[in-house]
Amino acid sequence: MASRTVLVGGGTGFVGSRLNKLLKANNFNVINVSRMPAANNISWTAIESSGLPSDTSAVVNLAGQQFMDFTKSWTPGFKQNIYNSRVFTTRALATAINKSQKQPEVFVLVTGVGAYEPSETTKYDESSPTTGQDFFSRLLVDWEKAANVNPPVRLVIIRSGVVIGREGGMIKNMFLPFFLGLGGPIASGKQFLPWIHIEDLIRLIQFSIECKEVKGILNGVAPHIITNAEFTKAFAKALSRPAIFPVPEFVLNFLLNEERAMLLTKGQHVTPKRTLEYGFKFKYPKIEDACAECAHLFPKN
Repeated sequence: MASRTVLVGGGTGFVGSRLNKLLKANNFNVINVSRMPAANNISWTAIESSGLPSDTSAVVNLAGQQFMDFTKSWTPGFKQNIYNSRVFTTRALATAINKSQKQPEVFVLVTGVGAYEPSETTKYDESSPTTGQDFFSRLLVDWEKAANVNPPVRLVIIRSGVVIGREGGMIKNMFLPFFLGLGGPIASGKQFLPWIHIEDLIRLIQFSIECKEVKGILNGVAPHIITNAEFTKAFAKALSRPAIFPVPEFVLNFLLNEERAMLLTKGQHVTPKRTLEYGFKFKYPKIEDACAECAHLFPKN
């Protein structure tokens, strides 16, 4: 079999560690780009100085400082780290791909639905313009521009919704208050919540690597369009807990800074039109099933 080596930027994080397991189970060789030395890891410095490992057939970038690290104040410095950790890593990988004598087949970049301006009325698919002027919309434009690879390398950009999974992300942050019966909708609860189960996101990345016709923008969101209140109801039901304590918008604006809090208090109606047209099948298309999978290892009483 020809070499199937996948280079993964950010491969040791919440999504990356799950992607590693899936790819290895499907007979891919995985090399992570990381700041931390370990077996099967190489550094970002090595990528910039020496280029891609030989026989790299696909490159995936998941790298980026977490927006919702509540231990970090929303300072200009932290915002710059968020920007640099996404744009600079993507540009470094794109540059290495373009300089490579034997180019990989595909570059898969995972960004976010923050590309679409928050709205309670506008409906977005992959053909929708990205005209938002908030920090996250502007970041997404620069982030995706940095993935400037030359043909014939396929470029796939997956705009992910909120990732639903037990080991990290929103579920990890919300589990304790919900388990204690202190959960509830955020702000009005009417804001849309584009989401995807982590199993479907990593499967969509593998799908993008293996299906040679896939290219361009894919919305990495489940087809079940929900609001924050509907998510709250589904997660509380999965845990057999009440969810009657709403979190007012002004509290989040105060605690997180209004610019960051909008990730929770605002939302977008996003559909995976092209993703479905390519024939991708979601394992967890419904929020109730995704929440049940996340909750089944947690005690109910």
